Amino acid sequence: MTSESDTTPEGQTIATFAEGDPENPRTWPAWRKWTIVASIGLIDLTVSFGASGYSPVSADFCQEFGIGHETGQLGLSLYVLGLALGPMFIAPLSEYYGRTALYLIPYGIFLIFLAGTALVHSLIGFMILRLLSGTFASVTIANFGGTIADLFERDHVGPAMNIFLWAAVGGSPIGFFLMSLVAEDHGWRTVFWSLLGICAFCWLQLLVVLVPFHNETRHSVLIRRRARRENKVIAADAQARSLNQLFTVTIWRAFRFLSTETIVIFGALYNGFLYGLSFMFNSAFGLVFGREGYGFDTLGVGYCFLGLVVGISLGPVVGIWQERYYQRRIHGDYKSSEDSEHTALLHNGARKPKHIPEARVQLGKVAAILLPVSLFWFAWTSPPEYNVHYMVPVTATVLFGFSFFTLIFMVAIYTEESYMVYSASALAGIGLARNVAGAVFPLFGGRMFSELGYNWAGTIVACLACLLAPIPFVLECYGPKLRARSPFAFEHMDDED
Repeated sequence: MTSESDTTPEGQTIATFAEGDPENPRTWPAWRKWTIVASIGLIDLTVSFGASGYSPVSADFCQEFGIGHETGQLGLSLYVLGLALGPMFIAPLSEYYGRTALYLIPYGIFLIFLAGTALVHSLIGFMILRLLSGTFASVTIANFGGTIADLFERDHVGPAMNIFLWAAVGGSPIGFFLMSLVAEDHGWRTVFWSLLGICAFCWLQLLVVLVPFHNETRHSVLIRRRARRENKVIAADAQARSLNQLFTVTIWRAFRFLSTETIVIFGALYNGFLYGLSFMFNSAFGLVFGREGYGFDTLGVGYCFLGLVVGISLGPVVGIWQERYYQRRIHGDYKSSEDSEHTALLHNGARKPKHIPEARVQLGKVAAILLPVSLFWFAWTSPPEYNVHYMVPVTATVLFGFSFFTLIFMVAIYTEESYMVYSASALAGIGLARNVAGAVFPLFGGRMFSELGYNWAGTIVACLACLLAPIPFVLECYGPKLRARSPFAFEHMDDED
């Protein structure tokens, strides 16, 4: 299915997608697209399970190996460090092998390392396996954003991105809660066997969804397959680059974005702080709600994490308003006073959507204010300063969860729309900073809460949140100027006219 213009100067036919091409993933039926998104979303959940699922049994692990709490936290930190490193090596390979192989093979290797973690009797061996587990589990971080771009047009990625980020953000407290159910009556090895069972099931369902139904989504891979099948030539932008070039560009550009692009620096600061804080809470919750605080056992602490789950789940629901606001902005919002919103969108539907990344930050401004409020609330309703019911700080975590999700979503979607064809490199830089912070924060978070006290330790992180709060407001006011100064974002600004 090609047009007359899809030829080389020599008259050779170029393999490409024609309008309405059934092989183009963006033209697939909605049920097929959302089956793929949901299936990968389950995998994304388990990636976070692998991190936080260790926390409920870290004390049991430390006791068996005779190590201190800080050393035991390496079991969490090394896994999260692997999540930072893995995408730098896994993501470029999708250009060669497609997304299906890059989901199934590394995640399958992760299952092997997870089994080894449950069996190992060496402390060093355990830590190495945790690092390798995180590296190969990072498949969704490396590929899910690209999969969404494969399946949906730019102005329709919001709902799918919501699912991806809900799984990524919500998986941590859900994993802690689920594994606390196991840890209540069993040791750390049983927890890892339980994780293996859950992860293996999710891998099998992904295998069933992707392989038998030929649900490869990478456009360049599909076009190369068509070219081989129909004896056509491949356009330059669909040709596979050398592996050396792929890795060099991916790694170098990610660090360049982190050091020179203001938007990426803002996103890295916010995401790093938020992810570091979320993993630090694994230790802080154990202190605040555990035997030294409210006196709960492991399962009781796990139940307290459900406040975070509720707040994170509110994020996509309230985000429906943000999506509707965004759609109105990009379609011009030419609604008259007597027109309904639906009529206005139909009226503007034929127009090419405008390119306005700043329309994505409205809810982020609210979340930026609510985040420090939730942290101050949590800090000064925690024991022993005030004798208040435990539901008071738990309620604060609901507000934190909502702010956490909303800000993570804002950073991801704003970066995606600002850089577009370069967004993979921009998000890779942000992801690297985010997961490095997630690996570092747990190493000092528990000690900070123990030595400074829950109230003042919480106050410190709340003050840091206050320092970051202006970022969404700066993006709204100065985002166009920041993008105009960027050699990578500037080329997409013509779409705003």
